[in-house]
Amino acid sequence: MKTFFAEHAWLGGESCAANVRITIENSVFVSIEADSKPNAKDVRIAGIAMPGFVNAHSHAFHRALRGRTHSGAGLGDFWSWRTLMYQIANRLTPENYLALATATFSEMALAGITTVGEFHYIHHQQNGRRYDDPNEMGKVLLEAARRAGIRITLLDVAYLHAGLKSQPLAAEQIRFSDGSIEKWLTRVDALGKASAMHSFGLAPHSVRAVHEPELVLIAKNRKNRVVHIHVSEQPAENQACRDATGRTPTQLLNDAQLLGSFTTAVHATHLQSADISLLGQSKTFACFCPTTERDLADGIGPSDALVNSGSPLCLGTDSHAVIDMFEEARAVEMNQRLISNKRGVHRSGDLLAAATLNGASSLGSKKHGFVAGAPADFVCVAKNSVRLAGFDPENGAAHLVHSATSSDISDVWVGGEQIVSNFRHKTLTNINESLRSAIEAVL
Repeated sequence: MKTFFAEHAWLGGESCAANVRITIENSVFVSIEADSKPNAKDVRIAGIAMPGFVNAHSHAFHRALRGRTHSGAGLGDFWSWRTLMYQIANRLTPENYLALATATFSEMALAGITTVGEFHYIHHQQNGRRYDDPNEMGKVLLEAARRAGIRITLLDVAYLHAGLKSQPLAAEQIRFSDGSIEKWLTRVDALGKASAMHSFGLAPHSVRAVHEPELVLIAKNRKNRVVHIHVSEQPAENQACRDATGRTPTQLLNDAQLLGSFTTAVHATHLQSADISLLGQSKTFACFCPTTERDLADGIGPSDALVNSGSPLCLGTDSHAVIDMFEEARAVEMNQRLISNKRGVHRSGDLLAAATLNGASSLGSKKHGFVAGAPADFVCVAKNSVRLAGFDPENGAAHLVHSATSSDISDVWVGGEQIVSNFRHKTLTNINESLRSAIEAVL
């Protein structure tokens, strides 16, 4: 049994509790007691304890694009950015992807992310041939997360078509595809059993890449696994879907029996009111990735309307233009302020919940956060930075959301074991150099 004593802790809501004793046994929380007194055996947490962040949508290899796709005239739109992304995707091997993903997940650990949902579609060799182990690249990602010390839900992607009119895959997309939905399901089933540190989900890439009959088969063969899918990220996607099927992507998913609390609609940016109602009524999660959505000029999603309709909000860093869950949470609110001319559209405590508790639920976790029986995944936010000087516990959630950055994460525990101590990863000592060399290897 381990006990920790935190000066302050965010336990939910808008304020932070004081003098909180946290008791852990067998890698899970046993009790959380506010207004306690320290004892000699307690591990002291000098800052603000809060649940570990859950990054519900990640493409680890996109980290290599940071700084190379953001500025200059004539950048174009999402579709031109995608061309550059494909170039990196087709330079990945099991060896260089292990290095890149390990370094990227380690950067996440430093940012307080204790669980990642990895949307994985680099399955096969560049020419489309399978590796000797068809799941080799997926297992590379599991190993990368293990080395970084964080939990992972591998969201294995089905990618079968280049468009809604059954356009053949382009050369740069060949390695993403299993050829048929049946072959994909068989390969995913062969990934093995989940563990305390990793689990598996199903990820039809989009309605462009997986068509309605295939989506129906996924619904029938879900086997209690979560489903994550890109939905209405681009207006062009919506128009193509209406032209081909007479329905929006959300309506198509509803007809395929793929909406529900087991599903997460990633981005959910360009929605009609009927789409919002379907997502809300079915309790389908919406995963916003604001730093990526603004970088790609995707647009601002209707977070307020989705939440009010019943769709829980979670967050991801997606392309890793930035790895900072505080910034993702802050951007949701700031984006709504810009388009609504109102402040306080989302409560700060709800935004922190989106970055932690809701993200865990979207990845299939039954419990997360400071509750008995939940995995003991938590972080310490240092209060001695200029950003958090004068920290006000009565408005603790707002102070964290609107002031803190990932640089303020000083310590991280996963399953009660410390993986980051005093701003440094305990086993991977030179993450800067690891990132530099891993990125150079795929450029």
